Amino acid sequence: MKPKIAIFALLALFCIAAFASGAPWYKWKNRFDGTLLCAQISPGEAWIKFQGPYMESRCRKPGNPQ
Repeated sequence: MKPKIAIFALLALFCIAAFASGAPWYKWKNRFDGTLLCAQISPGEAWIKFQGPYMESRCRKPGNPQ
């Protein structure tokens, strides 16, 4: 019985993952020297979200990825 439950759980996991979308990219600005960086998550405490969201890693196409 346990193998059937494991197979069902894996299939459910793959079905959920099929509907997941990518995370948006943001431009982050360093508070101290003004350096700009494009990343999906905060690079650290010295960085503030400057612009975004963007669809790709170059931070040129505005919008949320789908």
